[in-house]
Amino acid sequence: MPNPYAEVSRAIVQSLGGMRNIETVTHCMTRLRFVVKDRAQIDRAALKAIPGVMGVVDNDTQCQVIIGNNVGKAYQAVLELGTPDAQSGVTVKRKITLRRIGAGILDALVGTMSPLIPAIIGGSMVKLLAMVLEMSGVLAKGSSTLTILTLIGDGAFFFLPVMVAASAALKFKTNMSLAIAIAGVLVHPGFVELMAKAAQGQAVDFASIPVTPVKYTYTVIPALVMTWLLSHIEHIIDRITPAVTKNFLKPMLIVLVAAPIAIVLIGPLGIWIGSGISALVYTVHGYLGWLSVAIMGAIWPLLVMTGMHRVFTPTIIQTIAETGKEGMVMPSEIGANLSLGGSSLAVAFKTKNRELRQTALAAAASAIVAGISEPALYGVAVRLKRPLVACLISGFICGAVAGIGGLASHSMASPGLFTSVQFFDPANPMSIVWVVAVMALSVVLSFILTLILGFEDIPENVTQASVSSTPAEAIKPVKAAIHH
Repeated sequence: MPNPYAEVSRAIVQSLGGMRNIETVTHCMTRLRFVVKDRAQIDRAALKAIPGVMGVVDNDTQCQVIIGNNVGKAYQAVLELGTPDAQSGVTVKRKITLRRIGAGILDALVGTMSPLIPAIIGGSMVKLLAMVLEMSGVLAKGSSTLTILTLIGDGAFFFLPVMVAASAALKFKTNMSLAIAIAGVLVHPGFVELMAKAAQGQAVDFASIPVTPVKYTYTVIPALVMTWLLSHIEHIIDRITPAVTKNFLKPMLIVLVAAPIAIVLIGPLGIWIGSGISALVYTVHGYLGWLSVAIMGAIWPLLVMTGMHRVFTPTIIQTIAETGKEGMVMPSEIGANLSLGGSSLAVAFKTKNRELRQTALAAAASAIVAGISEPALYGVAVRLKRPLVACLISGFICGAVAGIGGLASHSMASPGLFTSVQFFDPANPMSIVWVVAVMALSVVLSFILTLILGFEDIPENVTQASVSSTPAEAIKPVKAAIHH
C-alpha cells in the first residue's frame, strides 16, 4: 500500500531546501523535527501552505513541522527520499550563544526521550493494571502472576539508563553498542550491590579515586550526558589509534576511558542535575499546591507551541519510576488537552465553513479521546485565536480542580478519555469521581467559553483558494492521509 504522505513529505523537504540542506530528521508524537544546514534556504510560506501541515515551529536549532497522529507515516516517507547524512553539502557555521546552547540541550533531550515514550507508557500502564488487579482481589498479593506482571511493567523503568543510552547514541551519532555496554555497567547487579554497600558507609574507589554512591536504575540524565561525552571520546580515540589496531584497540580504549569517567564523574553529576530539576519543580508544587497545577494547565498549550513541554519528560519519568505517580504536570494536562477538544467542538458547532468543521471535529476527537491535542491547537485554536484564549482560561480552572482533588498519574500517556485510567488511585475510589468531573468540566467549560468569546469565521472561498494555490502534487494524498 503506497504511503499517503509521500507527496506531502516531498513537498516539506523541498520547502526546507532539499535533502542536501537537512542534517538530521527525527519525530515525536506529532511533529517532524528537522535540523537544517542553511536556514536561509527554508521557504516558510510554502511550508505552512502544504495541506496536511498543521503548523510550523521554527527556532535556532530546529524546524518542527506539525503533522498530527500520522507523523510516523510522514517520517517514513521522508526517509524514503534519502538519508540526510549521506547527502553532500556545506554545513553553515553557527554562532554560539546562550540561547543556541539552551536550544541545543532541549533538542538533545527531546530527540533522545521521544523514541522511548511508547515503552515508558506501555510499562507504566501495565504497572497500573497490576495495582488494580491486586487491589480488587483478582490477583493475590505475592502471587507469581502478579509478580511477573509487575516486572513486565517495571522493565522499561529499571533499564531506563540503557534505553536512554541507545536512543542518545542515535542522536549523537556514536556507537550504540558501546553506549549500551557502558550504561549496562551502571545497572549491573554487581555494581548496584557495590553502590548499596557504599551508601551504607563502605569505602569504594576506582584507582584511588572515591566513587560516589549512586543508584542509577530509573534515571535519565546520567546516561544521556555519558553518551554525549562518549561521542567525543570515540572521535578522539579514533584519531589516535593506528588503522591496523582499530578493530580491537579502539573499542577497548573507549570503554576503559568512558566507563570510569561515567562512574566517577558524569554519573554523580547527572544525578545531581536530574535531582535538582525535579526538586525545583516539586518545590514549586509544594509551596503553591493546587495553584501550581492550575498555572501549568493554563500555560500548557503555550509550552506545546514552543516545544518546551518536553523539558518535563525526564522529570515525569523519574518521578513515576521512584514514587509510582506524578501529581503536578500530568494532572494539568487533563484540563489543557480536553479544553482544546471542547473548544474545537464549539468551533465545529458554530462555523459555516464545511472544511473547518471537519477539521475541528477530527481535532476534537483526537484531543478528547486520545489526548493528542496538537491538531486542535494548531488546526483550530491558534488559527482562530479566541478559542485559544478560551482554552487557557478553561485550563487554569480545570487544573485548579485537578489540584484540589489531589489527582496524580501513574503513567505519562497523554491524558484523554482512553487513558484516564492512569489517574485512578486503587486506594482512593473518589479519584475516579474527580477524574470524570475534571474531564467533563474541561469539555463543557471550554465549549461555552468559546461560544461566548466567539471567533472570526473563515469564509469557504478563502479556504478553497488557499488549497487551489498549493502545488497539485502535494494535494492528492492529503484527504486520504487525514481521513485514514
